[in-house]
Amino acid sequence: MSDEQAQWQIEAYEGFEIHVALFVKSQPETPSPQGERYTYIGYVCHPGADPKIPGHSVPFHADGEETFKSAADALYEGVHVGRSIVDGTHPDLTVLPLVTGGV
Repeated sequence: MSDEQAQWQIEAYEGFEIHVALFVKSQPETPSPQGERYTYIGYVCHPGADPKIPGHSVPFHADGEETFKSAADALYEGVHVGRSIVDGTHPDLTVLPLVTGGV
C-alpha cells in the first residue's frame, strides 16, 4: 500500500497534528505463529500543512524491522513518537524547523 492510499489517523497535539498510518508487515512465505505484525509511518505538521511540500512536515517511521502484534499497539507507538517530536524529547527529530521556518 502506498502512502497516498494509507488510512491516516490524525491526533491534534500542542498546536500540531500527528499523522500515523498503519501497515501489515510482510510476512515470510511461511505463516508466523504470532499472526500478522504491524508497523507504522507518520509525520508531524501544523494543521492544514501539505506534507508533500518540503519543509512542511517532520516524517518518522518505526525503526528498522520493528513490528507490533496489533494495530492498536502500532498506532499507540506511532502517536507516542509523534508526541516526543513535538515535545522535543525525541533523540533525532524536532519540530524546530516548522516553527522557525514559519510553516
